[in-house]
Amino acid sequence: MKKILLFITCLCFLNKVHAQQDPQYTHYMYNMNVINPAYATATPSILNLGGLYRTQWVGAVGGPKTFTFFAHTPVSEKIELGLSLISDDIGDGAKKENNIFADFAYILQLNNDHRLSLGIKAGVTIFETNFNGFELESGATSTDPAFNQNINSTFPNIGAGAFYFTDTYYVGFSAPNLLSTKHLEELNGVSRFGSENVHMFLTAGYVFQISENLKLKPSFMAKAVSGASMVADFSANALLYDRLEFGVSYRLDDAVSGLVNFKVLPNLRIGYAYDYTVTNLGEFNSGTHEVFMLFDLNLMKKGYDKSPRFF
Repeated sequence: MKKILLFITCLCFLNKVHAQQDPQYTHYMYNMNVINPAYATATPSILNLGGLYRTQWVGAVGGPKTFTFFAHTPVSEKIELGLSLISDDIGDGAKKENNIFADFAYILQLNNDHRLSLGIKAGVTIFETNFNGFELESGATSTDPAFNQNINSTFPNIGAGAFYFTDTYYVGFSAPNLLSTKHLEELNGVSRFGSENVHMFLTAGYVFQISENLKLKPSFMAKAVSGASMVADFSANALLYDRLEFGVSYRLDDAVSGLVNFKVLPNLRIGYAYDYTVTNLGEFNSGTHEVFMLFDLNLMKKGYDKSPRFF
């Protein structure tokens, strides 16, 4: 498999500027379980399942591809449990990272319908590199000793978060990876270094009931990491008849996006987003595609009249 070393160098440069070590999502509001272990629905007997696939910078050799899966459910009025998987591939297999986490959330009932959920997650990060067949821009095979040996390592990690929510709005703060791990170290006399820094997420959203059949759903996510400027997403979706949802999103100094999703069945929702890059990188790719599926399984067959997830 051929890989262009120049593109990997560009990715490293972008990583230095934006510090995008954790994958980014346009549908963060429907992928909240992966970002924040405290995310909760407080909807008894419902098992929430979700999957998201994102292919970034289509047309650019080795563009990131990310798959996430999550499952979570309340086990009592105060406890929700979850499982999440993130698989991230950069450079067509040159760098792969798989994160597997179990989540625990404890829900505090406050006044009326106000709740505060506190969560932790624990799991492992499996880090792999595959430099076989690396080629320079000229077509010559790379002989750099730093790329002559592949790596396969597993690191433990933990995360924490808080999630304050009602029936109409939420505010969340989380750090899904609290341990700063060194993935690449000195080996056989060659200094190779790469570390994963702590990323912090701030999220918020609100549901405005415009009419009986129309809801407006603005949301926000900010991601911060030491040594880099903050990344912020601003989104606004409109929900019609509790079935069709569409909207726009803007990622600060990065991309504009269009979003749409449809409730195919009472317990199944499918969505799609397209990101258009507004930076100079847009000259080298045709955009980013993202699809997701949400499925709610009624374990007790008690029935419900809507999906428990607004976001």
